[in-house]
Amino acid sequence: MTTEPSGSADLPGTFAYTWDLVGDPAAAERTASLGVGAVVLQAAYHSVRAMTPHHPVHRTVHATHAAAYFPLDPHQWRGSRLRPSSPSWAVDTPDRFGTAASALRSQGLRVEAWLVLTHSTAAGERAPDLTVCNAFDERYGYALCPAQPEVRAYATQLVRSFCERYDAVEVPALMLEACGWLGFEHGSHHEKTAGADLSRGCRDLLSVCLCAACRTGIEAAGADPTAVARTVRRTVDAEMREGVRAPGTLAESLGERAAEALLRHRQSVIESLTRQIAAVAPGREILLMADADPQTTGPDSGLDLGGFGGRATAFVLKCWGDENRAVTLLKEAVRDSTRPVIANVSVLDEHPDELAGRVARLRAAGAQTIRYYHAGLASPARLRALRAANAREAVRAMTEATTPTAEGAA
Repeated sequence: MTTEPSGSADLPGTFAYTWDLVGDPAAAERTASLGVGAVVLQAAYHSVRAMTPHHPVHRTVHATHAAAYFPLDPHQWRGSRLRPSSPSWAVDTPDRFGTAASALRSQGLRVEAWLVLTHSTAAGERAPDLTVCNAFDERYGYALCPAQPEVRAYATQLVRSFCERYDAVEVPALMLEACGWLGFEHGSHHEKTAGADLSRGCRDLLSVCLCAACRTGIEAAGADPTAVARTVRRTVDAEMREGVRAPGTLAESLGERAAEALLRHRQSVIESLTRQIAAVAPGREILLMADADPQTTGPDSGLDLGGFGGRATAFVLKCWGDENRAVTLLKEAVRDSTRPVIANVSVLDEHPDELAGRVARLRAAGAQTIRYYHAGLASPARLRALRAANAREAVRAMTEATTPTAEGAA
């Protein structure tokens, strides 16, 4: 029996990969049984090796490069140096997103498209001059720089191609990951960076992009990019070679004026990119994975949430790790943001038995709703914890709905 999907973004949801669903007739029903109302489904994603503990056929999937999980029209990409690849490990079902989304909708679940924009080693290798370049003129091949017009055009075309294939009734929301700069932090092949004991400040300095486009943007924002590069090199080398720890903030390392110019440049580019994307995605909600610290680079774009002038229906804030810190950061984000904040909660943390309490605290702190990461990767015990957290939230919501307010009681 087919059930009409819910149109409400306020319902809890979970992340899922297409390979969690395609080829598993029970997957969509199992997902619905978790008590979620929405699924953030992989539409364009970076390389990954993932467990698929619930799939009847395979136990792992190794996606060796970034790929789009929906059919692409080659004519739309003619002449473009940057273009998404197809998943060579999944040729049996050309429209994997559409197949998985149809199964989810048949269970009454709302489908949100999960689109990773600037994280692609495959694209970076084809156009290394469009990747993030640190102050030592070293390229991060996995990280496309959004200050580059070609990169923004690539991200926009990726979204346009998706929206032309699936209408806004089928997929009412787009979850945007890596809608900004990826920085130094990245799990590369056989990663060998931990032994350098780099501080957070040093890693942030190594994440400053000084490609030609960023140098132009930083200069236009009021700072000298050559001086910024010189300061970054000096401070990073002092830590790595002499053990002098880099300051914790960009303002302390670069000076207030240069740091503010750098962050203005970043915010402006991300705002511009979200506006371009919204223009080719009419009628869709834009759920932006964000970090309330403008200094942050990575899959969650570092932003001044209160001053954000781009397009976003809601911000999706990662609430992983230390619970007290996560709750504090979410409270601050809710206070400062002019948009709703959705809490991205991991069911893969060490203590799944504490998930329900964490979710309750985040909701009490102002989270509009929850997106759980990640139903396809979770063990049976973690899925039970997710189900229990949602059951507790359902009881809370029902209680709130039936409890009269003071004004109503009067």
